[in-house]
Amino acid sequence: MNQERIFKVILGPHLSEKTSRISEQNNQVTFKVLPDASKPEVKQAIEKLFNVQVRDVQIMNVKGKTKRTAQGKSRSRSDWKKAYVRLEQGQEIDLADMG
Repeated sequence: MNQERIFKVILGPHLSEKTSRISEQNNQVTFKVLPDASKPEVKQAIEKLFNVQVRDVQIMNVKGKTKRTAQGKSRSRSDWKKAYVRLEQGQEIDLADMG
């Protein structure tokens, strides 16, 4: 994978109550990734960008929600993909520094 692709695979961290609970319990961090990203690409990108060792990666496709407008029409938000990245014991990514 070329250097340019590494910087494009990871779109940013995904922060929610669920992801903060998971990070405390399982040493996992959640990221939004490109829709065509694969597990090996995500693993390599995280290891190079944050200088940590990744144990495994789980990827999930998230369907976009359907929202209604004032006129009663419905619009769908875009589908997106997120990756749960489990780090090796003792490894850590500080998401506060990313902002």
